[in-house]
Amino acid sequence: MSPAKQSHAEKSPALAVLAPAGVGTVTLVGMGPGDPGLLTLRAAAVLERADMVIVRRDAVHPEFLSHCRADVEIVDSGDGDPAKLAAKAAKTGKNIVRLYMGDTTVGCNVAAEGAALKKAGVPFEIVPGVSSITGVPAYAGIPLTDAKHREVRVIDASEGGVDWERFAVPDATLVIMGAEGSVAEVAKGLVAAGRPESTPAAMTSLGSTTEQETVVSTLQRLAPDTKGMEAPGLIIVGDVVAWHDKLAWFETKPLFGWRVLVPRTKEQAASLSEQLRSYGAVPDEVPTISVEPPRTPQQMDRAVKGLVTGRYEWVVFTSTNAVRAVREKFSDYGLDARAFAGLKVAAVGEQTAAALVEFGVQPDLTPTGQQSSEGLVEVWPPYDEDLDPINRVLLPRADIATDTLIAGLTGLGWECEDVTAYRTVRAAPPPAPIREAIKGGGFDAVLFTSSSTVKNLIGIAGKPHNVTVIACIGPQTAKTAEEYGLRVDVMAEKPSVSALAEALAEYGAKRRAAQIQAGDPLRKPSQMRRGARRRK
Repeated sequence: MSPAKQSHAEKSPALAVLAPAGVGTVTLVGMGPGDPGLLTLRAAAVLERADMVIVRRDAVHPEFLSHCRADVEIVDSGDGDPAKLAAKAAKTGKNIVRLYMGDTTVGCNVAAEGAALKKAGVPFEIVPGVSSITGVPAYAGIPLTDAKHREVRVIDASEGGVDWERFAVPDATLVIMGAEGSVAEVAKGLVAAGRPESTPAAMTSLGSTTEQETVVSTLQRLAPDTKGMEAPGLIIVGDVVAWHDKLAWFETKPLFGWRVLVPRTKEQAASLSEQLRSYGAVPDEVPTISVEPPRTPQQMDRAVKGLVTGRYEWVVFTSTNAVRAVREKFSDYGLDARAFAGLKVAAVGEQTAAALVEFGVQPDLTPTGQQSSEGLVEVWPPYDEDLDPINRVLLPRADIATDTLIAGLTGLGWECEDVTAYRTVRAAPPPAPIREAIKGGGFDAVLFTSSSTVKNLIGIAGKPHNVTVIACIGPQTAKTAEEYGLRVDVMAEKPSVSALAEALAEYGAKRRAAQIQAGDPLRKPSQMRRGARRRK
């Protein structure tokens, strides 16, 4: 637990539950309707201190579990009685978190499991979550109340046998759960009870996830219009459904539901994937290269010694991997960012500069225009023997780096020491389903952040399908993609991964607007391929 989070936890008295000596606690936690971003701060805090998490593995997004420690034990709730599993583990002194979809008090088995824990003498607490009853309509752009409609009635239709006469009040908004397989019966029951066939009705499936789908209809047409929609689904009946056209915000995001291939490691892709999610996309991170230490460490050992003894005037970082390699070498020697005192530091671009700042080093020089070796050379000062006591520059780089930067700096009078800080090798092929999706058009877009990602992705997984939108970070990467027979659809205005994601979002927004203007169904690129399943 980080110091900041630990301090917050210590200030929260609710985090401490009085338990008998040697007995842990059980916390019953609601995850919300599906979006990991709706997890409450309270829920995240108890997950951080959990020794064991009990949850349906097939129902939990990995991001929920990212709040846990690396050594947490994940137990599938289908492997036995969850209450018995929790009680048994708690009696060994472990802290247990039992996760439920939605809110703990609605549609969950909290009553029975809590009672079983009480009977077993195990202390527990309940952490509510965002309920699907309010969360899903909010993501569908449907307020349950407005100035004219103040009454909301919630119906659980999962077991059937609902007396629809009780819900015939014309001005009441109905929220109906568990009716995915009985939409026709629900509509007929409400009409028979007195609700007009023209009553607005909507159904949202997989609410608050990037696979969400909302169909707006009437009681008369709801069953045929929602045929084939996936569970879980929520039905809303009432005049408030009309707000959907004005308030829909989630499903109208520029890349909503797009499956985007990001050929980078999880560490490299973290900020890029988060940006893509903000546009509604579903990023899939597939590393195309593997970063490994140099075959012989002597060069880096001498370079670090030279940094400490004042051998260099400048140190140039051309990638985040170079920053990571130097940090790791510093750690081996018990050094930190203070070793850069008195040195001038340059970064080839925004991402590399950010990695240095995270390390505690503020770059003295970055390109003002093109973020590349050429851009760095353009702003690099020439060597001046009166102003510069040392003319030596250290370049810790990859084993396959080009000589553009060295040639440029040498031409400005500097002496360069090119040191292999790490090696890049082609990554292992991704799993078969990923390879099939790449070649078969299962991805809506792929982001290429360098020429090597183009070559390596095609080498380990095959050529992307022609319906897949190809987005490239710059002209050189686009040229490489075209040489491999790919059609480049998007290119960033400046060579940064953030600008690349933004350019793809703009492309998606224009594409969506064109489909709406033409009166065409809204279809993702992957739905354009032959044989793709699509709904009207």
